[in-house]
Amino acid sequence: MSDMSNPYQSPQTESSPAAPLTAQGVLTEAMVFYLRGASPWIRFIGVLSYIGSGFMAAAGLAMIVVSPGLADSSSLFSSIGFNAGMGAVYIALGVIVFFPARFTYKFGAKIRSYLQSNAEQELELAFKNNKSLWKFYGILSIVYLAIIPVALVIGILIGFAVL
Repeated sequence: MSDMSNPYQSPQTESSPAAPLTAQGVLTEAMVFYLRGASPWIRFIGVLSYIGSGFMAAAGLAMIVVSPGLADSSSLFSSIGFNAGMGAVYIALGVIVFFPARFTYKFGAKIRSYLQSNAEQELELAFKNNKSLWKFYGILSIVYLAIIPVALVIGILIGFAVL
């Protein structure tokens, strides 16, 4: 009786995962045309973002360096602590902006490299950088959305404290 299979057992079939429905290594002429047209603009935006990142960090450093010279001022908004704090915020923002600038520029550069060499690895690296860019923006958005309620509560508390 052990040789007989269970008549109530679920049917068994050998199945393998379906292969992706993409053609390996095939880009249409229109895709290449659009990549060729987008690559310089993507690199341009990456370079502008690098420059903006540098200016933000430089402005933050300048705010920190200039802060001690403002110690004689009686205004609350020009005090040493406020300027140094804002300088630190600008430096932090400059560092944060650097990463999307890097991913954007590398995306455009790898597209350009792919178009020149036709090496699929370059296109893969281009899209890897594109994925990293959007992943970074997604994580940054989650962090931003988490900070908003905290900032609102702190702002309200400070508002009541000033009254």
